[in-house]
Amino acid sequence: MENDIIEIKKASGEKVKFSLQKLRASLRHTGADNITIEKVINSVRDELYQGISTTEIYNRVFALLKNKKSHFASKYKLKKAIYELGPTGFPFERFVSTILKYSGYDTEVGKIVQGQCIKHEVDVMAHKKNKTTIIECKFHSEQGNNCNVKVPLYINSRYQDLKMHWNANKKNGAKLTQGWVVTNTRFTKDAIQYGKCIDLYLLSWDYPTGNALKNRIDRLGLYPITVSTLLTAKEKNYLLQRNIVLCRELVDESFYLDYLSVSEIRKEKILKELKQLCNN
Repeated sequence: MENDIIEIKKASGEKVKFSLQKLRASLRHTGADNITIEKVINSVRDELYQGISTTEIYNRVFALLKNKKSHFASKYKLKKAIYELGPTGFPFERFVSTILKYSGYDTEVGKIVQGQCIKHEVDVMAHKKNKTTIIECKFHSEQGNNCNVKVPLYINSRYQDLKMHWNANKKNGAKLTQGWVVTNTRFTKDAIQYGKCIDLYLLSWDYPTGNALKNRIDRLGLYPITVSTLLTAKEKNYLLQRNIVLCRELVDESFYLDYLSVSEIRKEKILKELKQLCNN
C-alpha cells in the first residue's frame, strides 16, 4: 500500500494523510544519523495500515529510537513529555518561566496582582528593559484539547484590567506592555486571528512558526525531566514535587538521585542521557 494514500488518526479524532516527509523531519530533529533514520522509516512504513493512530506510530518510532540511543528517543518524546508535567499545571508554569529566564527576562511565578477592578493571580510575570509582560499558561494533560477563541478573549479582559491599574501606578516603574497566552497544545484558527487583532501574544507547541514552544526548548536546550527514558514515572514525580523541572537542573543537583537510592551505575547512565540532551 502506498504511503501517500494511508490515512492516520490523530488524538483529536481528525483523519489526515500520513506524511513520510514529516516523519523524516521529526527524526532529523532528534539528532539521529541518516542510517538510523532510514532504518526507522523503513520499519514504520512496513507496519502502516489504514486508520492507524498517531499514538501507534509514535510508540513504534520511540521504541526503535530507544533501542538505538536513549537521548534520540528523549528528544522525540518532547511533546508527550510536556503533557507528563502533571495535572496541576504548576510545573508547566515554572517551565515557561525558566524558558523566559534563559531568554533574558526576570520572572515571578504565581503572583497576586491588583487590577483596576479586582485582584488577579498571574501565572508568570516577566520583566525586561523597563517593560513588564503577564503570561497566562493553559496546560492540558491530554492530547487533542486545543485552545479555542474563548481563552484569549478571557485572558485579554484580565490583561486590560491589570494594565489600567499597573500603568497608573508610578511605583511600578516598568510599563505593562504585553499579555501572553502560552499552551502546550495548539490554538484554533479563530484564537490566532483574535490574538493578532488585539495584539495578544500567543505561544503554543507549534505557533508562531520558527519561534514556537518546541523551537525555544530546542534552541535553549531546556528539556523537562519528563523526557528522560531512564527515570521512572515515580522518580519524575518525586523530582517535580521538589521543583526540579529541567534536565539541566537535575544535572546541577544530582544529589536528588541519591535521595532516590539510585545506584551509581544507573545514576551515571541517567546523567549521561541528560547531559547529551542539554549539550544538543
